[in-house]
Amino acid sequence: MRSLISLEAIEVLDAIQRKGSYAAAASHLNKVPSALSYTVQKLEQDLAVTLFQKQGRRSVLTSAGEHLLEQGRKLLLAAEQLSHSTQQVASGWEPRLRIACDTAVPSSWLYPLLDKLYQLQTNIIIELSEEVLGGTWEALIENRVDLIVGAVNRPPGHQGIRCLEWFDSDMCFVANPQHPIMQAQQPLSADSLNLHRSVIVRDSSRNLPTLNYGILNRRQYMYVASMAEKINAQRNGLGVGLAPRFRVAESLALGELVELQLEQPPAPSPLHIAWKTANRGQALQWLVEQLQQLQPCHSPGQNLAIGVPKRTGILKI
Repeated sequence: MRSLISLEAIEVLDAIQRKGSYAAAASHLNKVPSALSYTVQKLEQDLAVTLFQKQGRRSVLTSAGEHLLEQGRKLLLAAEQLSHSTQQVASGWEPRLRIACDTAVPSSWLYPLLDKLYQLQTNIIIELSEEVLGGTWEALIENRVDLIVGAVNRPPGHQGIRCLEWFDSDMCFVANPQHPIMQAQQPLSADSLNLHRSVIVRDSSRNLPTLNYGILNRRQYMYVASMAEKINAQRNGLGVGLAPRFRVAESLALGELVELQLEQPPAPSPLHIAWKTANRGQALQWLVEQLQQLQPCHSPGQNLAIGVPKRTGILKI
């Protein structure tokens, strides 16, 4: 069905409303006033409504005209964005990049890189989200995101995923300095850990089997939605547990948390970057290259260090 409203007609209404008269609008659009009058009359006839009314020398929109122009301007903006995105696709730059950071990695790590990316492609739309454990992999597998950053554990056995082992995250067991666990003998045994509540970040998977990582007490636990909430809960003495050292370095330095030794020290947690092999967009490839130059810095007050992170290479699944 052919639309009764054209983008050209909306542009005419917009010019008349902004300039206040047909003559001024015609001059702005490099047209004769009669052409604008015809466009408005034709639109009014097709829609069976009155769009403008005279107030002295000014042409003022009716309530119907205001509604049409308000919604029409959204169409003009969408058409302009569509033009830009089409040009981006033709040049190899995708119009949108969806990124999920696993909760182990603060999304703020990406901000400087995203700022540079915006300088390269001003009109690109970035969607940044947070997932947890298996939910991070699931978001990529189900095409809800284009790139995942900081995914933990081994990648699931799905075809068409390229996975880069980014770096090994050093884990440490921490607690509030006033927490009762501080009275226990170190290194802490499994029996000692079972006497105190653990704070656990809940897996955000919707369909894949949930992953459990670093749960030292399965009898008493408190679920939270993110690593930031887990660390905050532990700072407030609500429980104890493992955390990436780079996430708690500042809290350890300030004395808000204390590291305790375990009889079975935690193994480093490999973190990954992954994306679909079919995605060859320049924005994604640029960001992956930049991420490979970043690694965490354990010094308090610092988030990133430039360098070459420990990795074993690219895994194709």
